[in-house]
Amino acid sequence: MKKIVISLGGSVLVPSLEANNVGRYVSVLQRLIQKCQIFIVVGGGGEARRYIAAARQLGIDEATADELGILVTRLNARLLVGALGEMAYPRIAGDYTQAKEFAGSGKVVVMGGVTPAQTTDAVSAVLAETVGADLLINATSVNGIYSADPKKHAGAVRHEHLTPAQLLNIIARDRLEAGANTVLDIVAGKVIERSGIPLLVLDGRNPENLYRAIVEGRFIGTVVSEEDFCPLPV
Repeated sequence: MKKIVISLGGSVLVPSLEANNVGRYVSVLQRLIQKCQIFIVVGGGGEARRYIAAARQLGIDEATADELGILVTRLNARLLVGALGEMAYPRIAGDYTQAKEFAGSGKVVVMGGVTPAQTTDAVSAVLAETVGADLLINATSVNGIYSADPKKHAGAVRHEHLTPAQLLNIIARDRLEAGANTVLDIVAGKVIERSGIPLLVLDGRNPENLYRAIVEGRFIGTVVSEEDFCPLPV
């Protein structure tokens, strides 16, 4: 059975508590767990950035602000685990060793953030390397990696395929600070490069996109791999 790690953006899963997509993701994950082993790393999204902004206004240092953001990622992860019920391992993995241990149950394993100055995308990349994943998926609020921020630049072009080195060139200029909202952070990029695990970046606002990519091999997004690679359906 293939192992797939999903980096699930907080702004995708919980754009707000009132308008969350947890139930929609549970429906999709229920169909996926029969076909592959799933690990999920949940981001903090807008709620985490609100806490971080408040911390900065209070003069709190960046490391502590990051810790606040990590707590929010774990709250989001707990919400997902609770909604998954028996499909998920009941505890949030606090580190990679625990995640690997929990995977022995055959259930969905869920994590949040781990370390200050490291995004949940980086956590997902390290997790994928730790468990020997066949594929890493970044489910985010855009349908791939662009030449520029498509929300700010109308002429931005989506890349269909990038090598890890090309990805690193794109993200190397981004500033890393608490609550950073970049395509990926530099740590994630370097882990992807050294592990050789293919990365697929797709629009996670519609959970069905995830199902189509994994089960049917159909997607609109960006593949990051050393060689030409097309995720095969499970």
